[in-house]
Amino acid sequence: MNPIASTPEPPYYAVIFTSRRTDSDNVGYGEMADKMFALASQQPGFLGVESVRGPDGIGITVSYWESLEAIKNWKRNEEHLVAQGKGKSVWYQQYQIRICKVEREYGLERSG
Repeated sequence: MNPIASTPEPPYYAVIFTSRRTDSDNVGYGEMADKMFALASQQPGFLGVESVRGPDGIGITVSYWESLEAIKNWKRNEEHLVAQGKGKSVWYQQYQIRICKVEREYGLERSG
Protein backbone atom coordinates (compact mmCIF):
# COMPACT_ATOMS: atom_id res chain seq x y z
CA MET A 1 0.00 0.00 0.00
CA ASN A 2 1.36 3.39 -1.00
CA PRO A 3 1.67 5.57 2.16
CA ILE A 4 0.07 8.60 0.48
CA ALA A 5 -3.04 7.96 -1.59
CA SER A 6 -3.16 9.26 -5.14
CA THR A 7 -6.49 11.04 -5.44
CA PRO A 8 -8.24 12.76 -8.35
CA GLU A 9 -8.95 16.46 -8.65
CA PRO A 10 -11.47 17.55 -5.98
CA PRO A 11 -14.22 17.43 -5.09
CA TYR A 12 -14.31 13.99 -3.50
CA TYR A 13 -14.95 12.73 0.04
CA ALA A 14 -12.80 11.56 2.95
CA VAL A 15 -13.84 9.29 5.79
CA ILE A 16 -11.59 9.86 8.80
CA PHE A 17 -11.62 6.97 11.27
CA THR A 18 -9.77 7.74 14.51
CA SER A 19 -9.56 4.92 17.05
CA ARG A 20 -8.02 3.76 20.29
CA ARG A 21 -7.58 0.02 20.57
CA THR A 22 -8.49 -2.02 23.64
CA ASP A 23 -5.93 -3.71 25.85
CA SER A 24 -7.14 -7.13 24.66
CA ASP A 25 -4.82 -9.34 22.65
CA ASN A 26 -6.50 -8.18 19.41
CA VAL A 27 -6.40 -11.65 17.87
CA GLY A 28 -7.33 -11.41 14.22
CA TYR A 29 -7.19 -7.60 14.05
CA GLY A 30 -4.36 -7.36 11.52
CA GLU A 31 -5.87 -10.01 9.27
CA MET A 32 -9.25 -8.29 9.35
CA ALA A 33 -7.69 -4.88 8.61
CA ASP A 34 -5.89 -6.36 5.58
CA LYS A 35 -9.09 -8.03 4.41
CA MET A 36 -11.08 -4.78 4.76
CA PHE A 37 -8.45 -2.85 2.77
CA ALA A 38 -8.60 -5.42 -0.03
CA LEU A 39 -12.41 -5.42 0.02
CA ALA A 40 -12.72 -1.61 0.12
CA SER A 41 -10.30 -1.38 -2.81
CA GLN A 42 -12.80 -3.34 -4.91
CA GLN A 43 -15.79 -1.14 -4.05
CA PRO A 44 -17.19 1.25 -6.67
CA GLY A 45 -16.14 4.79 -5.82
CA PHE A 46 -13.11 3.86 -3.69
CA LEU A 47 -10.16 6.19 -4.39
CA GLY A 48 -7.51 5.25 -1.83
CA VAL A 49 -6.56 5.02 1.84
CA GLU A 50 -3.90 6.25 4.27
CA SER A 51 -3.45 4.72 7.71
CA VAL A 52 -1.14 5.16 10.71
CA ARG A 53 -1.08 3.88 14.29
CA GLY A 54 1.06 5.28 17.06
CA PRO A 55 2.73 3.37 19.89
CA ASP A 56 0.02 4.74 22.21
CA GLY A 57 -2.60 2.71 20.30
CA ILE A 58 -4.22 5.70 18.61
CA GLY A 59 -4.81 5.08 14.92
CA ILE A 60 -6.05 7.26 12.10
CA THR A 61 -7.27 5.84 8.81
CA VAL A 62 -8.48 8.13 6.04
CA SER A 63 -10.29 6.55 3.12
CA TYR A 64 -11.18 8.53 0.01
CA TRP A 65 -14.38 8.11 -1.99
CA GLU A 66 -15.96 9.58 -5.12
CA SER A 67 -19.35 10.21 -3.48
CA LEU A 68 -21.45 10.04 -0.34
CA GLU A 69 -23.38 7.19 -1.97
CA ALA A 70 -20.16 5.17 -2.33
CA ILE A 71 -19.45 5.73 1.38
CA LYS A 72 -22.97 4.59 2.33
CA ASN A 73 -22.61 1.46 0.21
CA TRP A 74 -19.28 0.61 1.87
CA LYS A 75 -20.77 1.12 5.34
CA ARG A 76 -23.55 -1.36 4.43
CA ASN A 77 -21.24 -4.00 2.91
CA GLU A 78 -21.98 -7.34 4.64
CA GLU A 79 -18.35 -8.27 5.33
CA HIS A 80 -17.62 -4.73 6.52
CA LEU A 81 -20.60 -4.97 8.89
CA VAL A 82 -19.03 -8.09 10.44
CA ALA A 83 -15.73 -6.22 10.94
CA GLN A 84 -17.59 -3.24 12.43
CA GLY A 85 -19.30 -5.53 14.94
CA LYS A 86 -16.02 -7.14 15.98
CA GLY A 87 -14.45 -3.69 16.33
CA LYS A 88 -17.24 -2.52 18.63
CA SER A 89 -17.26 -5.67 20.74
CA VAL A 90 -13.53 -6.50 20.96
CA TRP A 91 -10.94 -4.30 19.25
CA TYR A 92 -11.82 -0.66 19.98
CA GLN A 93 -11.92 1.22 23.25
CA GLN A 94 -13.07 4.35 21.44
CA TYR A 95 -13.54 5.56 17.89
CA GLN A 96 -14.82 8.55 15.98
CA ILE A 97 -15.80 8.76 12.31
CA ARG A 98 -15.81 12.02 10.40
CA ILE A 99 -16.98 12.42 6.80
CA CYS A 100 -15.65 15.43 4.91
CA LYS A 101 -15.88 16.87 1.44
CA VAL A 102 -12.45 17.62 0.00
CA GLU A 103 -12.71 20.85 -1.95
CA ARG A 104 -9.02 21.67 -2.43
CA GLU A 105 -5.73 19.84 -2.26
CA TYR A 106 -2.08 20.62 -2.87
CA GLY A 107 1.24 19.07 -2.00
CA LEU A 108 4.85 18.34 -2.85
CA GLU A 109 6.56 15.27 -4.21
CA ARG A 110 10.33 15.17 -4.70
CA SER A 111 11.89 12.61 -6.96
CA GLY A 112 14.95 10.68 -5.89
